[in-house]
Amino acid sequence: MNKGLVIVLSAPSGCGKGTIMKQILDADRNIKLSISATTRAPRTGEVDGEDYFFLSRAEFEEMIQKGDMLEHAEYAGNFYGTPKGPVEIWSNEGSDVVLEIEVQGGAQIKQKMPDCVSIFILPPSMKELSRRLHKRGTEEEEVIQRRLALARSEMEHAEDYDYIVVNDDLKKAVEDVQRIIAAEKLRYSRCSDVVERVLIDA
Repeated sequence: MNKGLVIVLSAPSGCGKGTIMKQILDADRNIKLSISATTRAPRTGEVDGEDYFFLSRAEFEEMIQKGDMLEHAEYAGNFYGTPKGPVEIWSNEGSDVVLEIEVQGGAQIKQKMPDCVSIFILPPSMKELSRRLHKRGTEEEEVIQRRLALARSEMEHAEDYDYIVVNDDLKKAVEDVQRIIAAEKLRYSRCSDVVERVLIDA
């Protein structure tokens, strides 16, 4: 059995990454979404093992020391990271695993798993991104401007990714990601055993 792909998906806030990811998962049950771990307290309605793996700081630090985190970062006094175990298990079973993470985490994953497939989602323009963030109506102008500034900074790292998908049309963006996944499965390095089987049967 061939190993599944490990797919890193990154995008600035407001680019539709979550919506694209949901449609990808709904369309293919063989694709799994990696669940992050955090040391922050669960919010109302969040379920351990579904929304996050909720860990104590000591537990999280122990996992880092043992090399059991594929990537991690500290934000607002709390740790966030990707546990290695579930990703490796799913991949070894032949399932594709998506890691929906920011660029800092993406860089760590690419270092540890150089054969991963990395995709960066872009908005059609900064003007459109600003419109989308304002349309949410959930944040103050100052927060939106910080998000836009962070988006510019994150987009500077797009060149570090294998693929770029511009989300100016949701249906096309979803199809683009699906095509990338399909093409990556056909790389010679991932299916050289197929050639060997054909030659054996000759």
